[in-house]
Parts: sequence; C-alpha cells; structure tokens
Amino acid sequence: MSEPAQDHLTESEQAALLRIARETISDHLKRGGAGVAKADGQRLAEHRGAFVSLHKRGQLRGCIGTFVGRQPLVTTIQEMAVSASTRDPRFPPLSEAELGEVDLEISVLTPLRPIDDPQEIEVGRHGIYITRDFQSGVLLPQVATEYGWDRETFLEHTCMKAGLPRDAWRDPESKIEVFEAQVFGEKTNSD
Repeated sequence: MSEPAQDHLTESEQAALLRIARETISDHLKRGGAGVAKADGQRLAEHRGAFVSLHKRGQLRGCIGTFVGRQPLVTTIQEMAVSASTRDPRFPPLSEAELGEVDLEISVLTPLRPIDDPQEIEVGRHGIYITRDFQSGVLLPQVATEYGWDRETFLEHTCMKAGLPRDAWRDPESKIEVFEAQVFGEKTNSD
C-alpha cells in the first residue's frame, strides 16, 4: 500500500529538515550540543521514523535511523543527524573540518509492514527489514536502486547486513518487513 500523497513533505518542509539537520550537526561538532528545533507545520510535528545519511565524495560516511516515531519528526531528524555524524560504528566521528565536504540525505519512513511472500517486495519502492532470533538488518529502498540489484540480491544483502547467511530470507524463521521512504537530500534539492 503506498503512502498517501498528502503525507509527503513539501519541498519547503524538506529544505527545512535538511537545514535543521546540518545546523544540528554543526552545533554538535562545535559546542557538543544543539538547540531543539521548532516543528513548523503539522507534518514536521508528526511522529514518524526517519534515517539521516551522510555522503562524502559520493561514498557513505554515516547513516543512522529509527523506524519508530516516538517524537516529532523534526526532533527525530536532529537526533539521527547527530548519531549519523558521530555514532555510526562503521565510521570514525565526523570532524568539524569534514562537515563542508558531506552531503546530507533524509529518508522519512512509512510504518513497517510484515509480508508473507518476498514477491511482494518492489525494488526501488520498498526498503527491507529482516530479523531472525536476535539478529536484524535493514536496507533503505534507494540502496537497491543505487546498486542495480534485483529483488533476490536485495534480500541477500539485507541478510548479510544482519550477519545472517545470504539465503536466510528463505528460512520461515526469518521475519521480513517492508517500508517505504520519501527520500530527499541536499544534492537532489539543489540540482
């Protein structure tokens, strides 16, 4: 089921979130903290999950997010921006000098939805969250598109990200959930 168009953020709301994310990272790197941004508009105050990704020269430099919206979207974006820039275990913390070299991308998510049949996954539309026992892995919808993956390859890489065997998605004990994302970034907004 696709997300209703009225739930999509406008270009001005997207620009506001990107500005808030960048300012939050900057404040955190300079002063070790950031002020709380005001949610201008109803959609920025909604409780929604989101991911913030940082790219440096086209390469991933940090990405952290949450599926569950427990607070206003604007607050979630601030928290994920700080986490992506300083707490992604795959990368060293971003330095203040690097901030001008990174582009930000935000993915605002729909709620997770379990699926019974992997054939339901639409590459380019759905992100995948797979869990088995205490292991889990997630890949955003744009990842499969960026790498030119088909559905099976997308599932395999999500399993590997979870630390599971490539074919764990075929195991009935594995739980597969999908979500959609409205993805926007500084590069896409300035092109």
